[in-house]
Amino acid sequence: MDSDTLFSIGELSRRTGLTVKTIRFYSDQGIVPPTRRSPAGYRLYGLDALARLELTRTLRDLGLDLTTVRKILNREISMAEVTEAHADALDVQIRTLRIRRAVLRAVARRVPTTMEMHLMHRIHRLATLSQAQQRRRVSDFIDDTFEGLDTNPEFVTLMRSAMPELPDDPTPEQVEAWVELAGLCEDADFRHTLRRTAEEQAREPSGQDIHALHAALNQAMGERIDEAVSAGLLPTSARGKPLADSLGSLYAHAFSRGDESDLRRWLVARLQTTADPHAERYWQLLATINGWPASPTLAPVYSWFITAFSKGEAESMKG
Repeated sequence: MDSDTLFSIGELSRRTGLTVKTIRFYSDQGIVPPTRRSPAGYRLYGLDALARLELTRTLRDLGLDLTTVRKILNREISMAEVTEAHADALDVQIRTLRIRRAVLRAVARRVPTTMEMHLMHRIHRLATLSQAQQRRRVSDFIDDTFEGLDTNPEFVTLMRSAMPELPDDPTPEQVEAWVELAGLCEDADFRHTLRRTAEEQAREPSGQDIHALHAALNQAMGERIDEAVSAGLLPTSARGKPLADSLGSLYAHAFSRGDESDLRRWLVARLQTTADPHAERYWQLLATINGWPASPTLAPVYSWFITAFSKGEAESMKG
């Protein structure tokens, strides 16, 4: 077949599998211009028409509009530029579809009431935010919560470094966790808890890694109180007092507090703030969203400690 070979629309249809009507439409749109016309006025096409039609069909199957296809064929824009942009757009669509699938599966597990339908709308609206919008939502919450406070910068940095990152293909549990976390960020009680925590930590000695310090103290508390619970020691028992005193000494040394009665009052107030269920739930939800290992709950530890020190404080006031 030489370069002078010409085809009628019917021949192009047989060779490409496209209908005559489709090829005529493409020709009218300038996608496949005729090489010339026959003496009878019929359109005739050269070999390049076969290549243009095959490429047109491929690009259309990939979702490109005819205007863009024509510009590519006429070399007005590069195919690499267009296909890269189109691939990026498809990435966004694919992520949205995956999130919608997770939303539907999350809702499917619920009882279809009017309230659940409202919740489905909220889940869909929040889950389909872009990752940048999700981070901004939590970042704005942190900004608003700590506005005007003299805070410990390490605590605020910790909050900012742990942002929710809903994956491109989330599970229903991750979608539900993100929606609950978004709601928690709007909770006035939770904001109040964080502000109190920030104020408490702002009064703590500077020049130390506060996050590492608290982690070490929590570990020490957990290990010792686990031993106490295993041994059947109640926080209000006389046998539990030496343990409470030893734990108090750890905090007294870490935070340079010597007065015993002041230490007890400070510890009870501080641990009640730290043990707030909203705060623990926030970190649990964050771990679920980001696929992090779940942290063991410290609620029983804090409860044991608060009870032991509250009893000690009450006894010291009687004395």
